[in-house]
Amino acid sequence: MYHQQYQIPFNKPFLTGKETDYIREAVASGKISGDGLFTARCQAFFEARYGFSKTLLTTSCTDALEMCALLLNIKSGDEVIMPSFTFVSAANAFLLRGARLVFADSSPQHPNIDETQLESLITPRTRAIVLVHYGGMACNMNAIQQIAHRHGLTIIEDAAHATDARYCPPNETPQYLGGIGSLATFSFHETKNVMAGEGGLLVINDSALRSRAEIIREKGTNRAAFFRNEVAKYQWVDIGSSFLPSELIAAFLYAQLEQISVIQQKRIAIWQHYHQYLQQLPRYGVALPQMPSYAECNGHLYYIVCRSATERDQLIAYLKTHSIYTAFHYQSLHQSPFFQPLHDGRPLPYADLYSDRLLRLPLYYELELNSVEKICALMEQFYAS
Repeated sequence: MYHQQYQIPFNKPFLTGKETDYIREAVASGKISGDGLFTARCQAFFEARYGFSKTLLTTSCTDALEMCALLLNIKSGDEVIMPSFTFVSAANAFLLRGARLVFADSSPQHPNIDETQLESLITPRTRAIVLVHYGGMACNMNAIQQIAHRHGLTIIEDAAHATDARYCPPNETPQYLGGIGSLATFSFHETKNVMAGEGGLLVINDSALRSRAEIIREKGTNRAAFFRNEVAKYQWVDIGSSFLPSELIAAFLYAQLEQISVIQQKRIAIWQHYHQYLQQLPRYGVALPQMPSYAECNGHLYYIVCRSATERDQLIAYLKTHSIYTAFHYQSLHQSPFFQPLHDGRPLPYADLYSDRLLRLPLYYELELNSVEKICALMEQFYAS
């Protein structure tokens, strides 16, 4: 994502200055395998700042999603509902356990799941709903929770984009995304607001799942309980895998977390600058992000929706000639070469629309506001010509 040949790359990883210091500290401690001092610091940070009940650092958001499938005992014949417009990690996590994937369409207003479709997709075999807070923008959680409660379903929040974002329904107390569903996952990939190159987090809000989550994360052993002197020895007690990141990843991440308020302030300012300077584009039929009344901006990404796939390709090429690198996003999973033969045939027009027309603009901490203005001016020129 960091293309040095471009004057304005799509993404550029930001270093706070403490990352290498903390990595050296981790090495000097004599323990660089998982669950050391910096892992504990990162987990404590998320629990204290966001009120999450229990958190476990993982090697990736993908691994955190796979832990969700294991925790829910997903098996062959179970059905899991999720948006088609999302990354393949969410699908693979449940498909690997034998689940049947039921893809939902996106909203006409934004790329999040269309909650008005959910009830029609539920069958006696449905076990869970996986939500993706696209771009850090909250899904309609009250409506989705009511549906899940009526049918006894588990909600999993894929909050890969949603660090520091909140669900803010009118006249209600805001809630941080990741703290609403029974389980939630976060990503610290290099394109995220706070990052460690790779890395993820599992949030366990259902207290009944906490102790088993530790076991699954530790290869199916009760090793974590052993280190807390809760058992005399650790043994193989369940299924699991190795989902622990090294202390080097945790040390890097902790340096980022210490500066999260500064990072967020800058990224949100960039997002707002884009939104201000692109207000002329809708006159050309181009859609800008529409933030629902219950969501707020966390500065993760800024996108536009072009009038066609061809127009998007032309705009990408035009910006490249000015040394600006942009990117499109997910391709509809129900249309993928792998899953298309397994799809039930329902058209999902808005998932396809965002796959074909959505364009992400550069957004990273070191992007200067005058560069944002340059990008916006070039886009205006493209559409005016």
